[in-house]
Amino acid sequence: MNRMQQSVESTQAIAESDAIAVERTLAGDRDAYRVLVERHSHNVFRLAYRMTGNRHDAEEVVQEAFLRGYQKLGQFAARSNFGTWVYRIAANYAIDRMRQRQKEESRRETPGAEDRDGMENDPLNRVPDGAPTPERLTQSIELRKQMERALAALSDAERTAFVMRHWEGCGIEEIAGVLKSSSNATKNTVFRAVQKLRRALQPVVETRAQARAMGTES
Repeated sequence: MNRMQQSVESTQAIAESDAIAVERTLAGDRDAYRVLVERHSHNVFRLAYRMTGNRHDAEEVVQEAFLRGYQKLGQFAARSNFGTWVYRIAANYAIDRMRQRQKEESRRETPGAEDRDGMENDPLNRVPDGAPTPERLTQSIELRKQMERALAALSDAERTAFVMRHWEGCGIEEIAGVLKSSSNATKNTVFRAVQKLRRALQPVVETRAQARAMGTES
């Protein structure tokens, strides 16, 4: 059995187990819903953190997503995938939370310091360098900061589309459902987000390329 077959079978087994847990929850077994929360909370948090950019908002999104999922469980279609369903709920609430935060920050005279906690979930942290030199460490930090600024400059729809598509591997149809948009419009949103991020990161990428060419990056 190859890895792809194992992955497909594992996904199917989880979906079947989730369906059973949903049935038990609807029958009054609250412990069954706890199983669903424990099984999917990590992935939901990862999505929420990447969308909102800080741990506090991400944790709020996770809590609200599973609360709403519990309250609306009677609307859950038996043939649906619970993980995908609660994922969509989380993405929608994350968008609402980002918009709310923007309104809150616009009323403040000075913005608060950004929460850097939880950055272990950021793929930009996974630089394959066991013992980075000060130069490389500085460049990696600058790249991460530039990525954060670039993501923050995207619209809510663009940021959501990019995160779900390129960091979470979601399909266009699923993203379109979250954005309440058509497939073609969603594809365009993903494309715009990628183009904007490329332009924003280009100066940092060129600087690193020049450093490698000159032999100053070790």
